[in-house]
Amino acid sequence: MLPFLSTSPFLIIGIVILILSIIGITSYYFSSKQTILRILAKTPYKPVSSFKSNEFVKVSGKALHVQDPLIAPLSKRKCIFYYIKIEQKKSNGKNSYWKTLIEEERFQDFFIESNGNMVIIKPIQNPKNYKSHLVIDKETSSGTFNNPTPEFESLLKRYNIDSTGYFGFNKTLRYKEGIIEIGETITVAGIVKWKNLSEPIPEYNYSKIATLESDIKQKIIITDLPETVNFKRH
Repeated sequence: MLPFLSTSPFLIIGIVILILSIIGITSYYFSSKQTILRILAKTPYKPVSSFKSNEFVKVSGKALHVQDPLIAPLSKRKCIFYYIKIEQKKSNGKNSYWKTLIEEERFQDFFIESNGNMVIIKPIQNPKNYKSHLVIDKETSSGTFNNPTPEFESLLKRYNIDSTGYFGFNKTLRYKEGIIEIGETITVAGIVKWKNLSEPIPEYNYSKIATLESDIKQKIIITDLPETVNFKRH
C-alpha cells in the first residue's frame, strides 16, 4: 500500500475534532449575541441631546411603552418585546434532539428614556429592520415524571400542543421566554432621525424627538444584555 493511502486512526480522530472545533467556534462567533456585542462595542455613545441626524449611535436607558403593553405568554409580565420558544425532545434511533414547535417574537413601538431625554424605536417585522437578543429569564419544562404546571398546560393549549402522547405519557417539552419589561434598562443602536411631534408627550417639553432607524446596510440593534450598559462610552 502506498504511504499516502495509509491513514492513522489518530489522524482521523484529530481531523474530526478539528472540524467540530471550527464549527463550534464559527457558530459562537456568528451567534446573535456575539454579533450584537461586537457591533455595540465599536458603536459610539452620545447623550441624546448631542445626536446628529444620520449618524449611527447607541443609547442605554429605560424601556417605556407607547401604547398598552404586551403581556408575556407564560410569566404574564407587562413588556414591549418578548421572545418565546417551545421545543419537544425527539429520538432518532440512539440519538435524541430538540425539535422546535413554536418560536415567536412580538414587539411594539417603544421609548427609551435616558437622563430625562426620550428616544423612540419602531421595530418592523416584514421586512425585518432589527437584530435582537433577549436574555432568557423564564423557563419551564415537562416530562415523563414531571407534569406541566397549570400555566404551562394552558399555554400549550393556546398553541394547540398536546402535553401527552398516544399512551397518555407526558411529552418531554421545554419552554424559554425572554422579555423587555416596562422600565427595564436596555441598549439600542440605530441611525438617528429627528422627527417633529404631532402630539405632545407627557413630561416631555420638546417639539422634536429622536428616533433610531435602520437602512439597507445597518439594522436597529435591540438587547437587554446587562454587559452592554457597561461598555466604555467613547
